[in-house]
Amino acid sequence: MYDLTSTLGVTVEPGSNLLIRGPALTGKRALALDVLADGTTEGDGAIIVTTKDNADRILEDYTKRVSYQERPVAVVDCVTRQQGVNDVRDDKRIKYASSPVDMTGIGIKLSEFLQAFYGERGIERNRIMVHSLSTLLMYSDLQTVFRFLHVFTGRIQSVDALGLFCIDSTSHDDQTMNTLAQLFDGIITTSEDAEPTVRLADS
Repeated sequence: MYDLTSTLGVTVEPGSNLLIRGPALTGKRALALDVLADGTTEGDGAIIVTTKDNADRILEDYTKRVSYQERPVAVVDCVTRQQGVNDVRDDKRIKYASSPVDMTGIGIKLSEFLQAFYGERGIERNRIMVHSLSTLLMYSDLQTVFRFLHVFTGRIQSVDALGLFCIDSTSHDDQTMNTLAQLFDGIITTSEDAEPTVRLADS
């Protein structure tokens, strides 16, 4: 089980994918980073797929939560090359996708990190966050994003990892939100004036 009691008051099964939804500026990204940082403290792997901030910014925020230097923490950066910085090279910590449109590339980079952590280093527990699905939907249609997420969540399930996917609920219509919700084992809802609420599929 993944113990999320300190951040969300629940434990979830290995292989679970959770959607974190709420309006802008209600702490979705911070919440997901907190859940990953708790895992890093316990020796879990952490992989952050970022479509909004570059890897340096993400790791800067992460180091405020936990000292990760010697630990299995990795970032798939979908921002830097899109901004025209092409002289960056993949390394053990950061891999670069060309842009948020390049979902095939994003999937490959994630799989490479999962292979490195789970396959080669024998790290059986890994926490993965994607921030944010709203960016993917800005560049691609719902069907394309749904197909991508179907594969992505399946990959997380197959290695008993934990997936956290952030989305700005006010940017999308009900049909989009309901369609995507089908892919997840639980939904975490953030709001401006209350603690996040958690609804798991089996409860």
